[in-house]
Amino acid sequence: QKKVNNISKKYELPLDLDAPINSLSAGQKQRVEIVRILLQDPELLIMDEPTSVLTPQEVQNLFKTLDTLLKEGRSILYITHKLEEVINLCDQVTILRDGAVIESSKLENETAESLATKMLGKKLSEIKTNYDHIKKSINLKAENLSQNFNNPFNTDLKKISFEVKEGEIFGIAGVAGNGQSELMNLLTGESIEEVDGSIIFNNTEIINFNPKKRRDLSIAFVPENRLGHSAVPELTLTENVLLSQFPNNNFIKNGMVNYKNIEIQAKKIVDEFNVVTPGADAKASSLSGGNLQKFVIGREILSQPKLLIISHPTWGIDAGAENSIRKSLIKLANNGTSIIVISQDLDELIEISHRISVIFNGNLSKSFDTRKISISEIGLLMGGNGFV
Repeated sequence: QKKVNNISKKYELPLDLDAPINSLSAGQKQRVEIVRILLQDPELLIMDEPTSVLTPQEVQNLFKTLDTLLKEGRSILYITHKLEEVINLCDQVTILRDGAVIESSKLENETAESLATKMLGKKLSEIKTNYDHIKKSINLKAENLSQNFNNPFNTDLKKISFEVKEGEIFGIAGVAGNGQSELMNLLTGESIEEVDGSIIFNNTEIINFNPKKRRDLSIAFVPENRLGHSAVPELTLTENVLLSQFPNNNFIKNGMVNYKNIEIQAKKIVDEFNVVTPGADAKASSLSGGNLQKFVIGREILSQPKLLIISHPTWGIDAGAENSIRKSLIKLANNGTSIIVISQDLDELIEISHRISVIFNGNLSKSFDTRKISISEIGLLMGGNGFV
């Protein structure tokens, strides 16, 4: 214990050694992991997406610790898709594309944009969200949503209220484990038992509607887990299209499945969303994470929903797919669809959302115009500051 305390103090990694692990925040758990590694006095640390579940303030604290380790002569292999972090932290960079090394170089003259161009082999187009198309009409209104799980592995939801206008992208930020998945399941109808509150969609109360009933009202959703939740791994892409049946798809008529229409739709998704695949008859499990995500999101978008609820749209995918998906969401909103985006990626939410709220310990903050709030202010809310 003395050695743990010495390391904790030396590297500014404060720990409560008596606290149960499941009571710690994501940032605190990461401190435990780093201290545990440092007990072995390593010469090389390998870190894979270490900031993915941290607030901006926790990211800065992590970087201070890494700087101390570097000054001691230790080496760090830092794997990430966040290019700004590479620029700010690393000395050298190796770029991979399709499993091959594209370039290894020092970072003296590189920018995030130049790295992205090398990763993709082409320059990314600019992403721009506008506010001109948003209408005053409220598409969805949630009031006092509460859900008690009596389970240490779930986060209780506590009187969550928000509204989304027609054509608006509403972002919900938060560190993992603060109620995002529970709220997603509630909004999609996958968890409607013992729920208090109200969800009004286009003047219809849907709090007790299951996912099928919500889809019938033209509500689309993309869960966080692509393979196994958004898509069935052993089914082909064409067969997976049928999973998101909407009344306007015309896939089923008089009880008969129209496989030709489904195949046409699958090929259209592949073409319009640049899905890299041998064909629409390929199994979902054969696609890379980014391509499967483009396919799933394309499947929902081409159904022309009135509301899209999407969780972590660009989690763990390459910069090219990320750029493509974000532009698709903006285009969908421009055409009048309301979108709820639940994400841990603040850069993503700042880039595409019109308004943003933060979820912390099952509570949802008031909403802010994304143009008028800084990442540091959002980060403080993600850490619980500003919540009663």
